[in-house]
Amino acid sequence: MKKIMTAFVGIVLVSSLLLLVINRLNAAKGYSGADTLTVFNWGDYIDMDLVSQFEEETGITVIYETFDSNEAMLTKIQQGGTTYDIAVPSEYMIEKMMEEDLLIPLDHEKLPNLIHIDERFMDLPFDEGNKYSVPYFWGTVGILFNPELLPDKSFTSWNDLWDPDLENGILLIDGAREVIGMGLNSLGYSLNDTNRDHLDEALEKLNTLTPNVKAIVGDENKLLMANNEAAVSIAWSGDARDIMWENEALTYVVPEEGSNLWFDNMVIPKTADNIEGAHQFINFMLDPEIAALNTEYVSYSTPNQSAIELLPEEMVGDERFYPPAELTERLEVYENLGREMLSLYNELFLQFKMHKN
Repeated sequence: MKKIMTAFVGIVLVSSLLLLVINRLNAAKGYSGADTLTVFNWGDYIDMDLVSQFEEETGITVIYETFDSNEAMLTKIQQGGTTYDIAVPSEYMIEKMMEEDLLIPLDHEKLPNLIHIDERFMDLPFDEGNKYSVPYFWGTVGILFNPELLPDKSFTSWNDLWDPDLENGILLIDGAREVIGMGLNSLGYSLNDTNRDHLDEALEKLNTLTPNVKAIVGDENKLLMANNEAAVSIAWSGDARDIMWENEALTYVVPEEGSNLWFDNMVIPKTADNIEGAHQFINFMLDPEIAALNTEYVSYSTPNQSAIELLPEEMVGDERFYPPAELTERLEVYENLGREMLSLYNELFLQFKMHKN
């Protein structure tokens, strides 16, 4: 009998250990539950100390994963293998995810801190009434350059990038919408243009830029520009500000023809397993003090009006990153162009990269 009891106890212990291991593996793979929350965000796009603070305050363990493009994020959520509770897509992708029924409606009663968001960034066309999304950060796409390396150059237009003196001196963002959009804007067209002739014209013009293109890069542009290894870069405004803190010689402009005005919002995907925890996390990030700390870390422009009041004037008073309404009215938000047209943009961008190589 003792041998049977000993064997039984052993089996129970082994089973318990196996269950513990399985639970930890599931957590690592993003299988959320009431005690865990899986967040899917852009790289280097949150102060992880704040994530730790959220964990301490709520007892919820956060599993944090990153993506490098809206399209990569969408693919992972469409596959459904990981129970992401929070994602942070851009505006055009939010619209696409809504069309594909990939998002859960938000319960605004569980988000009292929504009152702190600037009304300019609420109820936008891609999600009227903010039924599915809550503003996280916003910004522009423009030109980051070093006046000390280019003392005789100014950049008020996209067309200034075609100056022959800039041979092998420009870094481009590795993004189809940004690069094709830049080509379209330089010709006076919308960065949401779907006219095939206009798109072909933009590609033809971009191909003439290749002698000036040093590289097409992702996050590497931060190090390259900070170390003066390139004189000019196309950049998102938040990245530009971050690089400028590292290298004070740099400055940032939005070209006069216009550019992209973008928004990244927090959403709850249909894959979510901890909807209650997701609302807690969103509301936590909307707290003015938390939003201010996150803004100082990330460097992008915050839509949280109450947080702005807590931030240094030299940060929020800089019109390069908090532009006046007369500038933002000239900018365009990326539209969801549909699968076929987005595929065409990607195809044209690939052709441009092949031409560069």
